[in-house]
Amino acid sequence: MKKLIATKLLRPQSLERSLGIRAEEIQRFYRSLLEKARKNEGVEISKEAMKLINNTLCRMSMGRSFSEENGEAEKVRGLVGESYALTKKMFLAALLRRPLKKLRIPLFKKEIMSVSDRLDELLERIIVEHTEKLDEKQQDKDMMDVLLAAYGDEEAEYKITMNQIKAFFVELFVGATDTSVQTTQWTMAEILDNPNVLERLREEIDSAVGSSRLNQETDLPNLPYLQAVVKEGLRLHPPGPLLVRTFQERCEIKGYYIPEKTTLVINAYAVMRDPDSWEDPDEFKPERFLSPKEDEKELAFKYLPFGSGRRGCPGGNLSQIFVGTAVGVMVQCFEWKIEGGKVNMEESFEGMNLSMVHPLKCVPVARPQAFSFTCNL
Repeated sequence: MKKLIATKLLRPQSLERSLGIRAEEIQRFYRSLLEKARKNEGVEISKEAMKLINNTLCRMSMGRSFSEENGEAEKVRGLVGESYALTKKMFLAALLRRPLKKLRIPLFKKEIMSVSDRLDELLERIIVEHTEKLDEKQQDKDMMDVLLAAYGDEEAEYKITMNQIKAFFVELFVGATDTSVQTTQWTMAEILDNPNVLERLREEIDSAVGSSRLNQETDLPNLPYLQAVVKEGLRLHPPGPLLVRTFQERCEIKGYYIPEKTTLVINAYAVMRDPDSWEDPDEFKPERFLSPKEDEKELAFKYLPFGSGRRGCPGGNLSQIFVGTAVGVMVQCFEWKIEGGKVNMEESFEGMNLSMVHPLKCVPVARPQAFSFTCNL
């Protein structure tokens, strides 16, 4: 499954083909914020980012988005949220598996079956739709098409089941949505809490993109400071602060004997705030990622927002694209009035991810050029 997602969904050629989808969704995101600005309405950044990323992933992987009108999209977001909450509980239970096994407590069975049944019903309907249209498609096959073709191919390298296809999409949405949403929210919170960063970032975007069009994904290579801002957001607020690995065989590390199947938990949050590796580790300084002196091999051992090695997150590049374009549009097109007057940066660690105790809520105020963009869309 990892091979399929890496080669069919996330490789450069595949991302190039789905560029138009992401461009359309970022325009939809911009128009939603502009409408809120016109009405002087408050925005919860995480909720707007959730809609953007969820819709984009749906279209990239399934060839369709979920309707807002009939409540389908809200249902999907709710199921993703419930799944993620269950994943966090199961993660903690896994760390305590020995005492829990001893007590023989049937953990989370009722919750798991409830979410599983509802997701199964939703995915079954989508799979039936795709199966009916599969033979009609000649080009631009999405991930669902690829998986269904592999399912029906008796000579496929790896034989996959229908349940594995469903599990794949659940894992894709649970693993990719909340992490990118949290990173977008944390990065915007840091930008608004550091006016000098906001000013420099806006100057870069205005200079590179101009005031006649909306910032796009293709502009990212020409926006090094924006890329550095995203990287610094990931360093201070990694979406997965704890990385869990299991030793496949027994070994010895610096004189310590490690038995086979030992669970190893790496505190990536602490690694990326280690004062021996980072100057002023608790401060938001995107400039640190602009230095040409930084050796990539050395950086790999102290910068772990997506894990590392063969078990590293295959979607790290796509996540940075999501966050970079969303943040770019919010900075380019709007001023932001923070509800309560000040960003509250209090952190909460819930099982697997780092979230804000007080979600970032702001009122967008459209900059003059933002209104002219609507004429060009």
